[in-house]
Amino acid sequence: MIQEFKDFINKGNIIEMAVGVVMAFAFKPVIDRFVDGILMQFVGLIFGQPDFERLTFTVDETDFYYGAVITALVSFLCVAVAVFFVLKAYNATKADEEADSGPSETELLTEIRDSLANR
Repeated sequence: MIQEFKDFINKGNIIEMAVGVVMAFAFKPVIDRFVDGILMQFVGLIFGQPDFERLTFTVDETDFYYGAVITALVSFLCVAVAVFFVLKAYNATKADEEADSGPSETELLTEIRDSLANR
């Protein structure tokens, strides 16, 4: 069982996932500042206020803060948009790197085959 656990921990996916989680926690403040400082300000321009926390309704002397839910949903959508654009930019740079990486494995094997056939 200990060997099985060691094999599980030593798999590359676990390490990659751990690095991804650490990077996500490090990147979170950047996304939060972008959402709060820029995207939510556009929401404020459109709706008159970037924060809906004060929107409530009362039933039998109980306040329901539906504005907090609206703010959380709008914030979530803004974070999703920000992450989408970051990933889109990242994937574009990855595509450029892959295009510049040279011949594919199949092309290299074909060249080797052809050069051996020409001998």
